[in-house]
Order: sequence, then structure tokens, then C-alpha cells
Amino acid sequence: MATTAASSSSTTTIGKGKGKGKGKGWTSFRVSYIATRIYFFLIIFQIPLFSIQCRSGMCTTPIQVTSTQLVANEIFPSSAVKALLYPGAAVSSLLSNMTIPRWDNILHMYNLTEVKNASATVDLQRLEVLAGSYFAVAGAFIGLIKPGRMSMFGTLLVVWGLVKEGMLGKPVNTDPTKAVYVHPTMLVAIISAISSINYNLKKAAKATLARPVAKPLQSSVKSKLK
Repeated sequence: MATTAASSSSTTTIGKGKGKGKGKGWTSFRVSYIATRIYFFLIIFQIPLFSIQCRSGMCTTPIQVTSTQLVANEIFPSSAVKALLYPGAAVSSLLSNMTIPRWDNILHMYNLTEVKNASATVDLQRLEVLAGSYFAVAGAFIGLIKPGRMSMFGTLLVVWGLVKEGMLGKPVNTDPTKAVYVHPTMLVAIISAISSINYNLKKAAKATLARPVAKPLQSSVKSKLK
């Protein structure tokens, strides 16, 4: 009886030790969890990642590029666009003059009131940045529920659009005040987007081990020996 009790207590102690150690360490899930939150805050609070010409003037974040298109094409109601812009506008106003922006003044702050009358040529020349901004914003919200590759794809697409215009000169820009500029925070966004992908190494290993291995038939082996 004493031996049984001692063995059960030792088993319980070992089980508790395993349970405690299971959640420790930088696992793939934990890295993905933290990275998705960092990427979400970068996007929703409109931390400047780049500077590029758009319909409303100069856009510095994927949300600004996306909001310009949403307002110009009337895809979403203005209230939805304001809700998308308000967190970043509030942070910017608090940091600059310690005030909170009015709800009715959000579109004026981003010069979106007359964006419908602006030429669409500016955006058509920068389709990579436009499409990448859509994916980046959508990926930031979807990543809170289920991390995926949308954020990484959108960020890399934006980077390619910036590189194409800044280094390859497509489209050609002769105005130095509207030149493409990439902020150092873009590197943080790239690392966060790539790290947000949850790599399930155990599942991949099991899938590899589960593959059937072809074995030669006995008859074929005997025929070769003859």
C-alpha cells in the first residue's frame, strides 16, 4: 500500500512538472501571438511606415491608403471609415497637442472630404501599395482571431511597390516633396508580419512520418536473387 501511494505521488509530481514546463519558452504559438499584436498596433494606431503620394495627398500608413480608396469609391459608409481612422487620429492628437479629435472632424483631418473628385491616376500607378495596404489592414484584424499569411503578403507587396518607385523610378516622380520615403518602423512591420505565422512543426513532422514507404514485393526480390 505504501509503495503504491509513493508511486502515485511521484507520478503526480512528474505530471505537474510537465504541465508547468509545457507553457514556458518561446514557442511558435507564443511568438505568433505577440507578433500579431505588435502588427495590429502598428496598423490601427497608424504608426508611420512610409510616405507615398495618394489621392488625399501624402499617405504614411496602410490605413490611410485604404481609407482613401474606401471613401473615393464609396465601398463602405463614412462612419465605418471614421471608426477605422479614429484610434490613430486620437493617438496623433494626444501626442501633438493633448486633445481628442471630434468624430465629425475625422475626414477633414485626413483630407478625405474632396477625395472623390481627385484623379484616380495616382492610385493606378501604385497598385502594389494599394493592394498591399488592403491585405495589411485586413490581415491585422484577422490575425487577432487566427494568424495567417495575409499580413506578411500585404506587407511584402507594399515593400515591393515602394522599392519599385523609389529605386526603379516607376512611376517617374519629378517633385522632391512627393518622393517615396520608408521609415525605420517598416522593418518592425516586416518582422512582425513574418513572425505572426504560426509554424506547427509537430504537425509537419507527423505528416512526414505518416507517409507510406513503398516496399518491394517478395516475388520481385526472389526473382532478382535468382
